[in-house]
Amino acid sequence: MKTFQERLGIELPIIQAPMAGVQGSALAIAVSNAGGLGSLPCAMLSTEQMRTEFAKIRAATSKPYNANFFCHTPPEPDAAREAAWRAALSKYYREFGIDPSKIIAGPGRAPFSAEAADVIEEFKPTVVSFHFGLPEQRLLERIKASGCIVLSSATTVDEALWLEARGADAIIAQGFEAGGHRGMFLTDDVGTQVGTFVLVPQMVRALKVPVIAAGGIADAKGVAAALSLGAAAAQIGTSYLICPEATTSGVHRTALKSEAARNTTLTRLFSGRPARGIVNRLIRELGAMNEIAPEFPLASSALAPLRAAAEKLGDGGFSPLWCGQNASGCAEIPAAELTRTLARF
Repeated sequence: MKTFQERLGIELPIIQAPMAGVQGSALAIAVSNAGGLGSLPCAMLSTEQMRTEFAKIRAATSKPYNANFFCHTPPEPDAAREAAWRAALSKYYREFGIDPSKIIAGPGRAPFSAEAADVIEEFKPTVVSFHFGLPEQRLLERIKASGCIVLSSATTVDEALWLEARGADAIIAQGFEAGGHRGMFLTDDVGTQVGTFVLVPQMVRALKVPVIAAGGIADAKGVAAALSLGAAAAQIGTSYLICPEATTSGVHRTALKSEAARNTTLTRLFSGRPARGIVNRLIRELGAMNEIAPEFPLASSALAPLRAAAEKLGDGGFSPLWCGQNASGCAEIPAAELTRTLARF
């Protein structure tokens, strides 16, 4: 029987976490060519942008890669909640001279759709992965019929069992330490969240499919520890954020290289859904989990002009500085070199 690595066709047990907003195809290509599994985040891409990025990957590597999507249910816009959110941000609009009446509301992130499935059928990436559950059955069947291996994130054993029962080929065990959006989908209670090295062995015991460890893994020792607990591979994101192939902003890179990166928290301010990032001005002044922010993904549009204005001044106080609890592995080295270093244990 093939091992999980053999099934994926990768040389190293390293999966680069898909990180929407801070990477494109270049990072995925570098990691895949180095022997790991590079990942392309697609939740913020139009179908034409997906095709362009997939074409770049196809032209630059024959190695396996992962296409990642979200599976959230878009909420109905709530005018009163949006107005309250903008009122909470009004002092910042005044500070930066922004007219809130000119801000266009928009979703920012789209769930997996029939149109996205068309693109998957066209390019047939080795792996298709999901955050926030799985798409509806008819779409999942189309992905599987294309020969793609399906992964999805789980933050609890219950979520992992739910995913396994509905056809996921492997489960990403996303520990509490992980940066970016929590993959939780069966509950909104963040009190259910546990650390990676607690979650991985629980999932390994409960599941028949392979488990991938994610969260707080920043170096080869962390990868080795995850494998020793039964994980089939490790998924790593934060360590790649300052590689030259990443598109991480200047203010975000500066924060990652500073002592500020040691202070992260879950916040729903930037998107409306819990995600881990470096504590900054907005989080300190409004409160990380303030319920005034609209539902995911509607919170982001009102913040976009504030983020842009502040970043022009070199200020990351209104930016989502996504980061896991362990930024010690961040290195300004080519992603291929980092990938090989992570597997040197």
